[in-house]
Amino acid sequence: MIKIKEFQGEYRWLSNFWRTDIVFKGKTFPTLEHAYQSCKCNSKLDIKKILQCKTPGEAKRLGRRIEFSPFHWEKVKIKVMKDLLTIKFSDPLLRRKLLSTGEILLEEGNYWGDTFWGIDLKSGRGKNVLGRLLMEIREELRNESKEKVS
Repeated sequence: MIKIKEFQGEYRWLSNFWRTDIVFKGKTFPTLEHAYQSCKCNSKLDIKKILQCKTPGEAKRLGRRIEFSPFHWEKVKIKVMKDLLTIKFSDPLLRRKLLSTGEILLEEGNYWGDTFWGIDLKSGRGKNVLGRLLMEIREELRNESKEKVS
């Protein structure tokens, strides 16, 4: 099976670290990672701190240290990610790029051991939730395009 095994190089645009404005809850975030980390925040001050992060890596590190919102994050994080990915791929250029991957398997391969969102490239293990969400959105966009033609 043909697959994209990591979101680097020519496929960096699949990464949550890709620079593209994400407008969410009335704020414009420079990357999906910034927006995602802000959803964990329990205060406007923490959201402001996330927005001020110069890089998505900095936003991710800060997101690990902030006080979480009162709701149970583990129960909503996948839905939050899908909502943000849907916003990201509403951009016409990114939508076309995602659709151009056809039926290719999308894997968020990594060397930092993330076996929830991706696949650990050292062990080959992981749930690849991010890759699966991207493929789900790709299918939804494909079906949306078919409906417009009909």
